[in-house]
Amino acid sequence: MRLVSACLLGIRCSWDGTDKYKNEKVIALLKKEVLIPICPEQLGGLGTPRIRQEIQNGTGEEVLDGKTRVKNEAGEDVTRQFIRGAKEALRIARQYNIREFIGKSRSPSCGCGLIYDGSFTGKLIKGDGVTVALFKRNGIKVISEEEVSDEPPRKG
Repeated sequence: MRLVSACLLGIRCSWDGTDKYKNEKVIALLKKEVLIPICPEQLGGLGTPRIRQEIQNGTGEEVLDGKTRVKNEAGEDVTRQFIRGAKEALRIARQYNIREFIGKSRSPSCGCGLIYDGSFTGKLIKGDGVTVALFKRNGIKVISEEEVSDEPPRKG
C-alpha cells in the first residue's frame, strides 16, 4: 500500500482543475496494489482550480524551517495551507503505516528532486516540495511518478 498524488490517479485536483492521469506505470499499479490518493494542497484548504503556486527561492525543507514562503502567482502567501496539507498527509501516512509515496514531479507540494524556482517562468531547481520534505523527515520513501518501476515496493 502506498500514498500517491491524487492527480496521478485521475482526480482533477491539479492547480488548473485537471488531472495528470498519463503515466502508464502508475496506472498499472492500480491493478497490483492499493494506492491511496492524496492532494496535500486540497488537504491544506486550497480550492481547485487555484492560482499557480511556487516556493519562493527555496525548497520544501526551507519552507518547513521557516526560511522561505510559498506564494501564488498573485503574490498571496499560501505557506500556512501548504504546511497544514503536508501535516495532514503525514497523519494519513502514519494512520495506514505507509512507507512510500509517489509524488507528482515538480509540484510545490509533491515534487521530488526538482521543483519550480518561484519565478513562475518554468525554471527548475533542485529540491523537494513541502509534503515530500516532511515525508522524508519522517522516514517515508518518496519517488516521483517518473521513477515508478514495475516492481512492488520492498517490505520493511
